[in-house]
Amino acid sequence: MDLFSEPRRLPLKDADVVYHPRPDIGISPDELFQTLRREVIWEQHSIRIEDRIIPQPRLSSWYGDVVHTYSTLANVLQPHPFIPILDALRKRLESITGSRFNSMLANLYRDGGDKIGWHSDNEPELGPEPVIASISLGAERRFDLRRRDDHSKVARIFLEHGSLLIMGGGTQKNWQHGIARRTESVGERINLTFRLTDKTKRRAIP
Repeated sequence: MDLFSEPRRLPLKDADVVYHPRPDIGISPDELFQTLRREVIWEQHSIRIEDRIIPQPRLSSWYGDVVHTYSTLANVLQPHPFIPILDALRKRLESITGSRFNSMLANLYRDGGDKIGWHSDNEPELGPEPVIASISLGAERRFDLRRRDDHSKVARIFLEHGSLLIMGGGTQKNWQHGIARRTESVGERINLTFRLTDKTKRRAIP
């Protein structure tokens, strides 16, 4: 069964990134957006930059069965249990990708001023070549990638409402990604990134 319409693999060296503009995820993007906007527990987390602690320029929420922390977080993200719609989506993405997922980070970009800076999803608990399945809903935003060893090598793709981006292979080892701030008016966007977190490799909480 062909689950996708016009999927394409991005021509990136030492990476495996596939973009599906219209995957069959078992629910309409409009309904999924409205349900998540209403039912997800949206929280304001903070990051540590040198000696300053500032609020992240977006809202977020962590779902699964393991706490989440990374180097710049000023606080540990305690997991919320998967609500039915997220659990159904998780299982659907497992079927599509052939990978297993036990955790998910949700981000809510409230307007064009919300963003996420350059980073890689390379925490030890994700393993050396994690598969990250990313669903985008709402306002279209530009997704930027750049080589970790050569920032002049950049790729860009616009993430459409209801689209799926799958990052695997050496993507997190060799590339960074981010969502830049936009000056023009733009609506809300929800992004869901499903991943497999190994509890035994989770870094110690400071």
